[in-house]
Amino acid sequence: MIYGTCSTASKSLIFKAPVLQKSLTFQGKLSSKCSPRKTRMESNLNYSIEGNSKESRGALVVLEGLDRSGKSSQCSRLVSLLERRGISAELWRFPDRTTSVGQMISSYLTNTSELDDHTIHLLFSANRWEKRSLMETKLKTGTTLIVDRYSYSGVAFSSAKGLDMEWCKAPEIGLLAPDLVAYLDISPEKAAERGGYGGERYEKLEFQKKVADCYEVLRDVTWKAVDACQPIEDVEKQLQEIVLDCVTECQKGRPLFSLWSK
Repeated sequence: MIYGTCSTASKSLIFKAPVLQKSLTFQGKLSSKCSPRKTRMESNLNYSIEGNSKESRGALVVLEGLDRSGKSSQCSRLVSLLERRGISAELWRFPDRTTSVGQMISSYLTNTSELDDHTIHLLFSANRWEKRSLMETKLKTGTTLIVDRYSYSGVAFSSAKGLDMEWCKAPEIGLLAPDLVAYLDISPEKAAERGGYGGERYEKLEFQKKVADCYEVLRDVTWKAVDACQPIEDVEKQLQEIVLDCVTECQKGRPLFSLWSK
């Protein structure tokens, strides 16, 4: 703050004004080249909803992948590991078929009802929003959540049907961002060879190929890919290592972030 003026100070300010203007102009040009949208493609550009909070909390860990990639089995094994180590943990699945919205989704997935592609996408999103508040409460009170599918599945599967990917992302904006996305990497052909394949609406080889392509677009530098064609014990070992590192980081006070927000 300037508390007084003098002729010398006035001359100094007049002299520096053009230099200051050039500096501001240069900075403006530089910032315009650093597109936030480009950064989002690399790291989702999530924003903190906790500010500078350093309180210990649980981790939000999401397992993603094609149908029959082994997500459900590995989620259960991870929860058992964490509990053996005295870490509070819960297994969550999306869609959550126990809610009213989830029951509508379940009927659709088991081919007992028909819905427009846009409608079912919004129902999947609503199913996640139903649990958002409870999810945040669990995390902040120290419970780690191991989640079998999340927003990325919703976007990948709907995009594979031909819906615009940005439109598919829109209703997911503001949900909690995972601390870790572990992608179980398997080819659609290998997944189709596993037992139980074809029991639900989306378990069709050609469709799963499209889903795999959409996952490739969604994957970014923050994801951890694990080869799901390995023996189940090897997959489990790799997942345990990266999940335990993530849990430790969150216990040290990593902030919660919001998904795909500007």
